[in-house]
Amino acid sequence: MRPNKIAVIGPGTVGMPMAALLATSTGTDGSPPPRVVVLQRPSASSGWKVKAINGGRSPLGGHEPELDRLTAEAVEKGKLSATHDPYTCADADVILVCVQTDRIGLAPDYDALLGALGSITRALQPPRARERKPLIVIESTIAPSTMLTVVRQFFADRGFIDGKHILLANSPNRAMSGRLVDSIRRSDKLVAGLRPEAPVLVASIYRRILTRGRAIVTNSLAAETANAVENAFRDVRIAFSVEIARHCDRLGVDYRTLRDHVNDILDWSDNVSWNPTAIPTGALLLPSVGVGGQALPRDGVLLWWRALEAGEPSRNSLILSARSLNEGSPASIVRKARLEFGSLGGRRVTILGAAYRANSGGTRNSPSLVLASLLRDAGADLMIHDPLVHMNDANLERLGLLEQFTPDLGEAIAHGGMVFAATGHTSYLTLAERLRSASGIEGVVDGCNLFHASEFDGSPVRYSGIGQGRRAPNAALVRSVATMYRAMARGVSNEVDSLVRFLNSRYADGAFNSLDAPEVRRLAGTSWCECRLESPGDFRSVPEHEGFTSGLAQLALDAAPQAARMRPVPPERVPPGLWFGHEFAVVQERETPWPLTPKQ
Repeated sequence: MRPNKIAVIGPGTVGMPMAALLATSTGTDGSPPPRVVVLQRPSASSGWKVKAINGGRSPLGGHEPELDRLTAEAVEKGKLSATHDPYTCADADVILVCVQTDRIGLAPDYDALLGALGSITRALQPPRARERKPLIVIESTIAPSTMLTVVRQFFADRGFIDGKHILLANSPNRAMSGRLVDSIRRSDKLVAGLRPEAPVLVASIYRRILTRGRAIVTNSLAAETANAVENAFRDVRIAFSVEIARHCDRLGVDYRTLRDHVNDILDWSDNVSWNPTAIPTGALLLPSVGVGGQALPRDGVLLWWRALEAGEPSRNSLILSARSLNEGSPASIVRKARLEFGSLGGRRVTILGAAYRANSGGTRNSPSLVLASLLRDAGADLMIHDPLVHMNDANLERLGLLEQFTPDLGEAIAHGGMVFAATGHTSYLTLAERLRSASGIEGVVDGCNLFHASEFDGSPVRYSGIGQGRRAPNAALVRSVATMYRAMARGVSNEVDSLVRFLNSRYADGAFNSLDAPEVRRLAGTSWCECRLESPGDFRSVPEHEGFTSGLAQLALDAAPQAARMRPVPPERVPPGLWFGHEFAVVQERETPWPLTPKQ
């Protein structure tokens, strides 16, 4: 397909790099780049983006290599422009929908998505057969079954029939903030549709920008499910890593050394333990202040959406339990600081980093801001610094933190009696010496593995980090953690297989739009974050190490096919009120299926 015009709805972290790349990339057959028009609604918070794009500037904050250059180049050549006018979609060959999606409690929040689809139907009225049907591609992340039950139905209710008036497709985006352009170019991209011809057309367009990745053709239900699975499994791996790091803290063991040994055993390593700028892709990941952004806090719950809606049992869900553990990470950092440094009330506190990811300016669901709110509520005299977050950031404003924010690093360091490292920006990596010598700083709480304990040796500044013990892990600990990991990973595969069977029974739409569990695992495995799911199956036991067992590994055992009956959970191992996804779904203490070890 050689599109002459592409409309992109939403110039966010998905839409803006896609627009810039499409407007500057020739086809595989040498055809010139299409004309790309970005549609931004004229809202008070985002309407300014149209002027920025037409001036040759990307509206995204943070450090995004190449994006500003590509935007300026495309605008200068007349290939890229932006507008508030929704009727720009009327003559587009392809329309990409790249608006934000979120969740409300245990269900997706599709207000922005449905608003974008409404703009498309108004621009295309009246429905009519065309020589070339507009190809509408949902790039926004959506829950399994959404294309069939929400998107197709929305258009059908307004007279637009898929295959007759339009062609519907979806392609979940795998771009990573901080390296958006590069991650799109090098990532394999799932391209899908409700009908076989739609993903083939999408693949022919996207191959021009996937210089090191592949376009993988599949159906809509499979792409929706695989995308949710890859992010849910990453969320579970982070939660498992949090459990192991806390055990390392009790033992005084260096978690990063343990992590590398375990990942070597599992044959799934990376070099991020000692290189903070690398991409974390190993089996065990690096725990931090918490998990933020759009995908990870959302996608595991969206994977479960239809099953929860139907009343399917979720008591043994590793995916939902891991979400609860990760949601509690900012509070655990505050608790750790209180235990080691005493009360925080009235103390001067500085947070380094407001963004949810290193080298990004995004604050969506940022755990740094949750940490800031908790410290403020504890009575701390708070200041927040981030070199990449805008001073009028909407999430800072929403949480009432604008007055505590400063872009001046010197001011932030001068303020802090206690310094919390929350986001591992590259510009922070060399701050240890400056913090050591700054007057008035009494302690550093490292929540993002920014420093190493040895950097503060001989200094009056006390240092505390996550898993920053000085002891090397022994062989017994390494073996136990590797075995716990395999149990956890198999438990996730068993859970995914169960959800795939449920979705297939309810939402498969003919031979093309159906699910196959091995195929879902294969598709999820094409992600840049290397979603290596274990084969599903049974297992008989989970090892302990000095009285500790991973709660997630134990839960996997309880949910395994052989262990159909729940094993009794000792009362001293159960925390009160486990949070299961939203504030109205609290499991009471006697029912909480969370076998944590004492003192955890």
